[in-house]
Amino acid sequence: MADNSDATTAKADGGSRRFARPGSRRRSGRKPALSFATLKEKAGAGRPEGPTRKAQLRISRVDPWSVMKTSFLFSVVGGIALIIAVWVLWGIISLSGGLNAMQQGITAMVGADSGGGSNLANYVTMWRVLGFTVLVSVVSIVLVTAVTTLFSFVYNVAANVIGGLEVTLAED
Repeated sequence: MADNSDATTAKADGGSRRFARPGSRRRSGRKPALSFATLKEKAGAGRPEGPTRKAQLRISRVDPWSVMKTSFLFSVVGGIALIIAVWVLWGIISLSGGLNAMQQGITAMVGADSGGGSNLANYVTMWRVLGFTVLVSVVSIVLVTAVTTLFSFVYNVAANVIGGLEVTLAED
């Protein structure tokens, strides 16, 4: 019989019984079967029985500096997302031939003989569109940061008058 280091043999009855050491696992290769009831018991094992605990809190003041930093960060992320979205959209329109179709539509409406032959590609380029998008993003970052910081000051004044927002936190 091969020596198994995970089990000890009881010498009292001739060595026929094998006892598993505490903390050892089976080496049969199979995992024990789990039923829905077993999983349900394990999921609820950490929760205490009884009513759900609740805490009521009041937000009486918001720090304007932290509001400004957070809104600035979210605005920068939104601006970067806008620039990437416009870049991808421009690539899709350009590859699908949408710019040529718009040029043909403008030529059909205005006429080829009038003007001096305005070409859409001369006015609307990828770099102009992306430059305009960057400008809009920068203005948006400044405005959103300023407005949210201003609203934090307004909230603090209103919270002094009416007491702030009440929030109820519940434990799952």
